[in-house]
Amino acid sequence: MSSVGSVEVVGQVGILTIDNPPVNALGHAVRAALFDGLKTLIANAQVKGIVLTCADRTFFAGADISELGQPFREPGLNEVFDLLENREKPVVAAIFGTALGGGLETALACHRRIAVPSAKVGLPEVHLGVLPGAGGTQRLPRLVGVEAALDIITSGKSIAAKKALGLGLIDKLAEEGRLREDAIAYCEALIAENATAPLDRVRDRQDKVEAARGKPEIYAEFLKKNARAFRGFKAPFNIVKAVEAAAELDFDAGIKREWELFDELVQSTESAAQRYFFFAERSTTKVPDIGKDVKPLPINSVGVLGAGTMGGGITMNFLNAGIPVTLVETNQAALDRGIGVIRKNYENTAAKGRMTQEQVEQRMALITPSLSKGDLGEVDLIIEAVFEEMGLKKEIFGELDKIAKKGAILASNTSFLDLNEIASATSRPEDVIGLHFFSPANIMRLLEVVRGAETRPEVVATGMNLGKIIGKVPVLSGVCPGFIANRVMAVRGYAADQLVLEGPTPQAIDKALYDYGFAMGPFAMIDLVGLDVIGRGSNERTLYGDLVALDRLGQKKNGGFYDYDENRRATPSPVAAKVIADFAAFKGAQTRGDITDEEIVATTLYPVVNEAAKVLEEGIALRASDIDVACILGYNWPVYTGGPMFWADTVGLPKIVEGLKAMGMEPAKLLVEKAQSGGSFTR
Repeated sequence: MSSVGSVEVVGQVGILTIDNPPVNALGHAVRAALFDGLKTLIANAQVKGIVLTCADRTFFAGADISELGQPFREPGLNEVFDLLENREKPVVAAIFGTALGGGLETALACHRRIAVPSAKVGLPEVHLGVLPGAGGTQRLPRLVGVEAALDIITSGKSIAAKKALGLGLIDKLAEEGRLREDAIAYCEALIAENATAPLDRVRDRQDKVEAARGKPEIYAEFLKKNARAFRGFKAPFNIVKAVEAAAELDFDAGIKREWELFDELVQSTESAAQRYFFFAERSTTKVPDIGKDVKPLPINSVGVLGAGTMGGGITMNFLNAGIPVTLVETNQAALDRGIGVIRKNYENTAAKGRMTQEQVEQRMALITPSLSKGDLGEVDLIIEAVFEEMGLKKEIFGELDKIAKKGAILASNTSFLDLNEIASATSRPEDVIGLHFFSPANIMRLLEVVRGAETRPEVVATGMNLGKIIGKVPVLSGVCPGFIANRVMAVRGYAADQLVLEGPTPQAIDKALYDYGFAMGPFAMIDLVGLDVIGRGSNERTLYGDLVALDRLGQKKNGGFYDYDENRRATPSPVAAKVIADFAAFKGAQTRGDITDEEIVATTLYPVVNEAAKVLEEGIALRASDIDVACILGYNWPVYTGGPMFWADTVGLPKIVEGLKAMGMEPAKLLVEKAQSGGSFTR
C-alpha cells in the first residue's frame, strides 16, 4: 500500500483506511491508494466484506479541485467505483466528519453507508459552478428520489446524518465514538445477508426514479420555483438535466450524459469565475510582510461603543463566537433598545428552528450593558461604531486612549474616514486598526481590516485572525476614502447618476444592471436605503436634493426615482422623470440617442474597473482577487462573473481602456500597462 492508504483484516472484514491530511481530498494519490487497497482486499479469500473509512478528522471531504481543468491522471474515480460496486463482497462506507462532493459520491458507490450522528454529507459542487461529475447526479436520485436529489444538489448544502438517514441516503447510524466497531458489525451482518442473495448496488435501484419517469413538468416546476436563486448561473440548469437523465436513461447512459454536462460547465466562464472566487476567498488572509512568526493577540473580551443597528450587529458576531461583549451607549433608552433588537434577532432565529432557546440565553448572558466608557478599561478589543463624523470619532478615540488597558486594540468601524487621522487622537496609533463591517453586520460576510500607517503587525494579524473566528472573510485594506469596496463601487453610482441625465431612464439603467447579475440597480437601491441619506446637507444643487425637496425619500415616503403602491411594488414615476429632465437642463447635460443594455453596463462598470486598478496601483489592496472578494461579499457583485477584476479580464483590458477613453475618462496607469502588454489581473 501507498503512504496514504492501509489495509487490515478483522475476521471476515477487510478495513481500508485512507490517511491524507488535512481532509482526505480525492487527489491522484488517494485514488491510487483506494484502487490498490480495494484490489488487495477483493483478492483476499479470507475477506468477505469491506469497510472503507479514513483516518484523522474526516471522511473524504471532497475532490482535489486544483485538478479541475488539469491533465487527467489514472486511476479515475469511476475505476475506483467499479471496484466498490463489485458483486462479490459488500462494501460499507464508514462516515464521520464530512463526506462532501466526491467524498459522498464515493460513499454512494458503496453498497451501504453508516455514519456517526455528528457527520454531515452533501454535494457542494454547484458553488464551484459545476455538478457532481462522478455519478452523484445518477446515484443520489436512486436513493432519495428525484425531488430530494434536485434540492440537495442544486443547493449544495450539507445534510446532518440523522436527516440523511431519514432520506435513505445513509442506511444506519453508529454510536458516536464507536464507528469502527459498529461498521465492522454492520459489515458482518451484510456478509451473512450476501451469502443468500447478492446485495443490490445503488446504480441498479429504480424504484425511487420510476415515479418521475416521463414527467418533465417536475423539472419545469422546480426551475420556476427557483428562478430567482438560479438567475445567472449555469450549473443549476445542467444539474436539473442530469437528474432528469437519471430518471429517463439507464445508468450507463446517464453517467455519459452527466459527464457531458459536467464538461460543458468546466469549460464555461461562469464556472471558471466561481472556481477563481473559491481560491480568492481563501487567499485574503495571506499578508506578504506578516509571516507565521507574527502571532495574533488573544481576544477574550470585546467592548462595542454604540448599540445601534451597526453596533448591535457587530456585537452579535462576537456573542456567536462565545466572546463576551461590554456594550456601551450614552443613554438607557438607546441601550435597552439595542439589546432588545439583539434578543429579537436571536429569538426569530430560534423560532425558525436554527437555535434553541437555551442558546439564545447563553448568547444574551455574554452581554454586559453599560452607560460608561470607563467599563471598557479591561477588554482586549474596543470597536467604535458611532456616527460617521471625524470630530466625534477623534473625541472618542482620545477618551479611549486614556481608558483602555495597555496593549488593547482600538478599532474603528468607519466606512469612509481617514483611519490615520482617527489614530492621531491617541498616544498609541500602533494599536489602532479599522474593522469595517458591512450592514447588516451579523449577516454580511465581508470584514475589511484597515491597516493604518503605524498599525503594528501583531494588531493586523489579530484583525485578520479575528475575522475567521467570527465567521467573516477578512480583506486587508490600506487607508483611503472608502477603503476597497466602498471606494470602487461608489463610482458605479456616480456613473449611473450622470447617465440618467443623458437619456436612459432609471428603470432602463436598473434593468441592465439587474440583468448583468446585481440584486437590484442603483436607483432601486437608493430608493430602498432612502434618498435623504445622501440628498441633504449639500451646499450645491443635486438631483437627489431636488427629489428630497419634494419630500420624495424613496420607499419610506412618497416614492423616489420610482412610485410605490401599498405593497412597495415599483412603477416608473412621472414626477421623478420631470425632476431628472429639469436637473439635466440645469446641468446642460448632453442627451444621448438609443443606448443598449451592453452600453449601460460598460458606462457604469468600466469606471469600477478603472478605480479598482487605481486601488491596486496605490497598494490599498494587496491583490486583484482581494478587490473581487470585497465587491462580491460587500456589494453582491455576481459571483459567476468573478468580480470586477476577473470580469475585466474576461471582457478584455484593451476594450475597457478604449471604452474609458470614449467616455472621456483617463484610464489608470496600471490598467493601460496591462492592456498594452497583454497582461491580466486574475488569469
